[in-house]
Amino acid sequence: MEQIPKILTEALDNLYLDPSNPRLGRHNIEKKFGQEDILEIMKDWTLEELAVSFLESGFWPQEALIVVREPVPGKKGPVLVVVEGNRRLAALKMMVRARAKEKGIPERWLQLVKSYKAETFNRLEHIPYILKESRKEVKAYIGYRHVTGIKEWNPAEKAEYIAQLIEDEKLTYEQVRKRIGSKTPTVRQNYISYRLLLQMENKSQNIDVGRVEDRFSVLSLSLRTKGVQTYLDIDIEADPITAKTPVPPGKLKELENFAKWLFGVEDQEPIVSDSRQVDDFGRILESATAVAYLERSDRPSFSVASRMAGVAESDISTHVERAADEIEEALKAAHQHKTSKRLQAAVQRVGADVFQLLAMFPAIKKTLLKEFEDEE
Repeated sequence: MEQIPKILTEALDNLYLDPSNPRLGRHNIEKKFGQEDILEIMKDWTLEELAVSFLESGFWPQEALIVVREPVPGKKGPVLVVVEGNRRLAALKMMVRARAKEKGIPERWLQLVKSYKAETFNRLEHIPYILKESRKEVKAYIGYRHVTGIKEWNPAEKAEYIAQLIEDEKLTYEQVRKRIGSKTPTVRQNYISYRLLLQMENKSQNIDVGRVEDRFSVLSLSLRTKGVQTYLDIDIEADPITAKTPVPPGKLKELENFAKWLFGVEDQEPIVSDSRQVDDFGRILESATAVAYLERSDRPSFSVASRMAGVAESDISTHVERAADEIEEALKAAHQHKTSKRLQAAVQRVGADVFQLLAMFPAIKKTLLKEFEDEE
């Protein structure tokens, strides 16, 4: 049985922000930033709310940082790198700098700390932490906490973390599922979406990858649709090896079109402006006529493509079919409640709507009237 980890303490200056923190973004991680650059990025991560908590209540042991010994850019030898709790560490560092009135500290931080006395900061001199042998030891906890838990990363960060588990640790989708407490289809979809993002970045200069990354959840949602899967020839059930290159080489032009329509480019907005349109976008891509229109148009319209694909007709048909299903269900017992004022009002409303529909379809109206006459 694993022992409860021992909580240690360390001076703030001896604890280092993680240059591999997924929240920094993969491009910033690749740059191997030093501590000052990392803290500069993290200034905008709403650290003030944490700072107020520390100033008022101190740093409780149950909030202990999780730390490993690793080298960081600009330092010789391994140091104490925080792999869980970077926002807490950054908030502490900003508080101390604000108290010292260091150059470049935002005014809001100076105002935040000015009313607190020395003893408030004295109790923050030794920060509790738990030391682990390696990142691997805590990856399961970090994955649960930030991918499926209460401190979620954004969609692209989650997918990148899942990709690291699959590619660096050679885990299967099922093993990742167990590691982070998710579902296998969710893990697989995140991985394929992330590999598709990388394929866009590596294979085309005509795709604005920044736009795609900013709306990564839309990318992932789109892969659920049959139209997108078919248009890009993506196997949404692919194993990790196959999924490394989701779109075949012969479909790279289609990939550029897909990215342009869904996310836009510098001089053209996407035709899909709302994530609620993603399902309809998939249905558009199922229509050869609608796809041909999108491919030949310099400024294609979502509404025009929808009409060509019969999306509007399909939606209307679905609404009427559902109404018919509900009425058929109501007919089973409606005769038992003929005196109900509420039911009478509903019947009058339905009747008026039916008359309007039949006026639009005179042939159906004629057929129905003949049927009723024959029954009489």
